[in-house]
Amino acid sequence: MLVAERYEKIVEWVDAQGSMRVTELSERCGVTEETIRRDLDKLEQAGRLRRSHGGAVSVKYKEEGQAEIPYPERAITHAEEKRRIAEEAIKMVQPGDRIALDASTTAWYMAAGLPNIQLTVLTNSIKVAAELSSKEQIRVIATGGQLASKSLSFVGPLAERSLDAYHVDKVFLSCKGVHLTKGISESNELQALVKQKMISIADEVILLADSSKFDIQAFTRVAELSSVTQVITDVGLNEELVSALNEQSIPCKRVYL
Repeated sequence: MLVAERYEKIVEWVDAQGSMRVTELSERCGVTEETIRRDLDKLEQAGRLRRSHGGAVSVKYKEEGQAEIPYPERAITHAEEKRRIAEEAIKMVQPGDRIALDASTTAWYMAAGLPNIQLTVLTNSIKVAAELSSKEQIRVIATGGQLASKSLSFVGPLAERSLDAYHVDKVFLSCKGVHLTKGISESNELQALVKQKMISIADEVILLADSSKFDIQAFTRVAELSSVTQVITDVGLNEELVSALNEQSIPCKRVYL
């Protein structure tokens, strides 16, 4: 990997996850940690990221590390992977199901592709609700709550309390980080709390996460990996991680692009 290419990859990964550690970047790039530290110094000087203790933080995130990447930008990041993951997830939806969809772009791709069949869909996403509005057989329930403008979703105590009134067969959700020992994590605490509640009201938890999100620990913990029923990802996820998930009795479906 050329130096210029490495710089671009580092910025892409840090922007996608919000923050990354030097050790993680070193492993991904196949260079020493000292080389990564020098790279981060140069990228900070260029204004493309911010150095932090042990790693780097995206300049697109607020100082406290909880701001979200705007929805339009998330929608085009790893877009093809998300579309294929969503297509695979749709195969798990049966007529009569009650499902929950979070405010992730992958969930929106799911909503766009869902057939017009008898379903109940519970969501905190304005984009998901709007996408389903033309499908008359699908009953849509939106949580309400505090509007998070960048993600076009509802968060906060009202959104969390409204979820307490329901029970769903399956929840389909994404996240910012998936780590074998640290579990599922998010960049934003309010989004993490809503996802926690969705997990608690579901019989099955299907995690929709492209391969770039693995081996990442984002700002806020959502849940233990043991709470996940199944993972749908792409072929970019290596065999070692697939085997590790299987050892934890978590089936992992990898889609081809």
